Amino acid sequence: METGLRVVLDTNVLVSGVAYPRSTPGRILETWRVGGLSVVLSQHILSELIRVLPRLPQVELTPMQIRELAEILRLRAEIAEPDSQLDPNLRDPNDQLVLATLRVSKADYLITGDKDLLALADKYPIITPAAFWALHG
Repeated sequence: METGLRVVLDTNVLVSGVAYPRSTPGRILETWRVGGLSVVLSQHILSELIRVLPRLPQVELTPMQIRELAEILRLRAEIAEPDSQLDPNLRDPNDQLVLATLRVSKADYLITGDKDLLALADKYPIITPAAFWALHG
């Protein structure tokens, strides 16, 4: 893994990595944990994580543990403040802040499984976890 890589991890990648540590998102999180990758997050992404994780039965964390996990991720990541610029081509308005996190961070990639964000991969460096791992894992 190229340690100079900076990536934005979308909420779905964080959630999948926590829920399924042996999955590709889990391997990406582990690479970050051991210092093989720099991660950029936003408060929006962390808030989504706190909201979504309790819905997964395979994640056996209490609400307090989930908040603590989000705090640890916040401390380990670079936090970017998304701008208010909107991309009119983005189909899901809820994804605007994630896309804005990529734009303001100037990260190498946004890693996501979100089809609405992936639809803009010709305009932005947006990639699936599997494609990222195939290139850099």
